[in-house]
Amino acid sequence: MRTLRIIEHISLDGVIQAPGGPGEDTDAGFAHGGWAVPHFDPALGEAVDAASGQGFDLLLGRGTYDIFAGYWPKTEPGGMTDALNGARKHVATHRPKSLAWGPAQDLGADIVAGVRALKAGDGPDLILWGSSTVSPVLLEHELADEIVLLVFPVLLGTGKRLFADGTPPRELALAGTRATASGVLIGTYRPNGPLRTGSF
Repeated sequence: MRTLRIIEHISLDGVIQAPGGPGEDTDAGFAHGGWAVPHFDPALGEAVDAASGQGFDLLLGRGTYDIFAGYWPKTEPGGMTDALNGARKHVATHRPKSLAWGPAQDLGADIVAGVRALKAGDGPDLILWGSSTVSPVLLEHELADEIVLLVFPVLLGTGKRLFADGTPPRELALAGTRATASGVLIGTYRPNGPLRTGSF
């Protein structure tokens, strides 16, 4: 059984859209691309490396795949660049024949069934970055084993959110937390069953 980990750059108000550069998602009318970059520091890089593990396969939505494919193959080799370029990419897409940044394959018409099959098979951990349309599906169907939130000290006011209206009620257990000098809070959570309620 493979572990599936969601890793997200997220603003204090829940936005995960276009953290890496001003060219991300401009066609969607998002004006704040690159909001995470000013807060990167060595501690954050170390946390991302630790969350990614020694080897992994990528699980991506089509939009994130296209953004990554336009950036990582052109980046200086080494470290995370080599890991991302060398990872097998499993992509939620209706255009499987255009997956030029490989090795890559599509998840099939049923994303949930495709991810379940991946998790049941052999191989390295599965890491999902970004992919705002895929993350909620994984959470709804309880397919994520761990969620790592890199919470940046910014408010964006608009944009695609990880936890949008309609997210099924769930509890998460805090498995670890740390803060970087640049103000990023790194929280690691694991599913912890249905939502409980009570009164004071």
